Amino acid sequence: MTIRHIVSWKLTATDEAGRDAAFATMQTELEALAGFMPDDIIALQVGRNIAYPESNWDVVLVGDYVSLEALDRYQVHPEHQRVVQIVRQLVSARSAVDFQLD
Repeated sequence: MTIRHIVSWKLTATDEAGRDAAFATMQTELEALAGFMPDDIIALQVGRNIAYPESNWDVVLVGDYVSLEALDRYQVHPEHQRVVQIVRQLVSARSAVDFQLD
C-alpha cells in the first residue's frame, strides 16, 4: 500500500532573493532525506510554485512511502526532525495531505 505525502508551505521571505534562498535550502535538505530511509521512501521531490503566486502555496513536497508505517517512521526520524527545525524558520504556514495510491 503506497502512501503519498504532500506538504505545501508559504515562505516568509517576501523578496525574490530571500525566496530563492529559502527554496534552495528546503529542496536540498528535504530531498536528502530519501537517502536516510531508502527502504521506506520510494520517491521524494520538492518543487516551487510557478503560477498564480497570489493564491497558490510557494513550495511543495511530494513523497511516496511503502506504507503508512514507513511514513510514521519518517515523521519521527532524527534527520527529519532536524530538517523540520530548518524549514520552520523559513515558512509562515504549512498544509499536508496523506492518501493511499491505488
